[in-house]
Order: sequence, then C-alpha cells, then structure tokens
Amino acid sequence: MSKKVYLRREDLGGHLPKEVRAEAVTKLSSVYVNRQPLKPFSVEEEKNYMNGILDVNPDHGDWPKHSKTFWADMTIPVGFTGVELEIDKEEDGTPISIMDYIKYRFALSHPFVAMSKVEMDTDGTKRFYIQDLARVDKAKNNEIQFKKDADKAFIKISSDKKAMARVLRLISSTNPDKMNSEQIENSLYELKNSNPKKFLRIATDKNLELKSEIEEMVTSGIVRRIGNQVIFIDEVLGDTLDDTIVYLKDKKNSGKLTILRAKLKEFALV
Repeated sequence: MSKKVYLRREDLGGHLPKEVRAEAVTKLSSVYVNRQPLKPFSVEEEKNYMNGILDVNPDHGDWPKHSKTFWADMTIPVGFTGVELEIDKEEDGTPISIMDYIKYRFALSHPFVAMSKVEMDTDGTKRFYIQDLARVDKAKNNEIQFKKDADKAFIKISSDKKAMARVLRLISSTNPDKMNSEQIENSLYELKNSNPKKFLRIATDKNLELKSEIEEMVTSGIVRRIGNQVIFIDEVLGDTLDDTIVYLKDKKNSGKLTILRAKLKEFALV
C-alpha cells in the first residue's frame, strides 16, 4: 500500500519574479519548547521509530543526547512543488519510509504547519501546510452527504407548514407566525442551502417540537431569556435551552409544562 501527503509552503509573494520564487527554498526548521527541541514522538514511540536512525541504540546512555541533537538539527527544505512524504505503514506497523514518516510527524506537531491551505491562509502564524488529497476528497464527500441528507429532511418536512415553522423558528431569528407557507418554505430552502449541517441538525432533532414551543414562548413573552437562561416568572427553568428541555421532559415537572402550553395556546387565540 501507499499513502502520500505533501508538505507545502506559503506563496513567497513580494516583488520577486515568478522564476525566482519558484527556485527559492523555505526551510521548516526545529523550534524549542520548554528549552528543548520539538519532538513529535513520545519516549516509547521515539525508541520504536528511531532505533537505527540514531548512532546509538535506545538502551545506550547517550541516547537522550543523540536524540536532542537530531531534533535540534531537524530541517526540511520545502521548494515550490513541496515535499512528497510517504506515510503509509506495513501490516506490522512499520513505516514504509521511516524518514518520510519522521518528517511527517515532525511537520504535524510543528507550530508553523497548518492542516490545510485555508488554515494557513487564515492563521498568521502558519507558513506551511500539509496537503492530504485523500483527506480533501473525504471532506468534500462528507459535505455532499450532508447536503443530500439535508435535502431529504427538507423534502420530508416541506409538506407540513407547522414542521417547517418549527425549524425556521430555531434556525433563524425570523418569526414564522407572520409568514405564509410559501414564504416559510422559501426562507427555509435558502437557509438549508447556506448551512446544510445546521439545518440537518435542527430538522432531525428529537426535541424539535418542544424546543420550538419554548422559542415561541419566548417570542410571546410567556417565558424570558436572560443570557442563555430560560425563566418563567422568577423561576429559572434551565441555564440553557437544552437544560430547559431536560427540566420540562422530567415527569415530575409535567404540570409546569402543561401550564406553559396552556398559556401558549391562550396567546395564540388573542
């Protein structure tokens, strides 16, 4: 088997000609943490993976000194095309390319290395990033699956105005009571497309109906929200919406839930 990733650098930019920038090499070098050179391995991992790499064996008294020198001198030159690293292992767990694996683990733990170009571009402290095409493909496919599942959930609730209103009430600050079916569906469709993960999480929440009722109670003034707390008259029902759900679903508080629902029904008739 084989699994390759690429250690890439940021674009040097500036006023240098493209040809010069393409030939330039940026080095990912050692950094010190608590006065010791950065090590990506635990003590046992280092003995396992670096036995044969250092000039002494792990049981030798000079192993710590050689280890410190190795990591202090660690440098990975990164050119325009990046550095290809083989990171797969044999069936027994031995890396196919031990030095590539050591460099990969070093890069993973380095404070100047991001896990994606987007992270590097948005984090001013990062100068390099690891490009894992398999991870990128997996992430893209996960996004597709979220969108597909969100579409299914939307189709399921779109024939029920009340169900759509419940989701809309929780996913946005919009009050669906002042909207017709078409407006609710249109708004919900746009929100589903803009954030399918959030839509799916809310639309498939087993406590959707009760959460929507609580939000409706807040809108109607039956209960108050101060910060994250939900309060009825002077009683804190929960420090968060989820805590309030737990409280109201408790059988011993069924009377309180009945009172709140009755008040909500009265408000709807006004």
